[in-house]
Amino acid sequence: MKKKDTVILLVDDEPDILEIVGYNLSSEGYSILTATNGAEAIKIAKKKKPHLIILDVMMPEMDGIEACEQLRKLPELENTIITFLTARGEDYSQVAGFDAGADDYIVKPVKPKILVSKVKALLRRFKAAEESDNIVKIGNLVINRDEYKIIKDKKELVLPRKEFELLSLLASKPGKVFKREDILDKIWGSEVIVGGRTIDVHVRKLREKIGDESFKTVKGVGYKFVV
Repeated sequence: MKKKDTVILLVDDEPDILEIVGYNLSSEGYSILTATNGAEAIKIAKKKKPHLIILDVMMPEMDGIEACEQLRKLPELENTIITFLTARGEDYSQVAGFDAGADDYIVKPVKPKILVSKVKALLRRFKAAEESDNIVKIGNLVINRDEYKIIKDKKELVLPRKEFELLSLLASKPGKVFKREDILDKIWGSEVIVGGRTIDVHVRKLREKIGDESFKTVKGVGYKFVV
């Protein structure tokens, strides 16, 4: 995926943020789209299908959390990466963002070089996902890493990107206990700083969708997938 073919949608109600962030990313060769609220972002995303969406949280008409939830319901955007860029760094808003289906969380102000580095890291994950061709079959569950699809009892489930990656990791070695620090490193990477509750939020969502019996918490250590 060449930079000039990579589309990034910036969503923020502050013109200065759109201008600064847009300039730095376009200078790197990315194709930039902009929106000033969540409702506008959804319309543009449906039409242009961006590879990455950078969302502010606090916006008029429709905030970032609600917009993220709506975007994650669209099948055509299931592989689109969504990250929040906001001045709100409180733990509760981070959890709300991940719970809505976000892949990452960047607190502003952020230095241009750091922002570009994070964007590159996120897009590497997109490329890796595109190139993956693994299919994992466990009982009545099929995980298609190539198409980011989950089939359970012959019915397709649409999972947010991070939930999919977490399920894929745990199910790759049923019975193996994955330590919390290893999960954070493999799923969120060393460039991303997230709270300890992040994994718990994602596992809770997977329990609801895949089945509580498929996941076991090993207290003080981490999680494992149970066949």
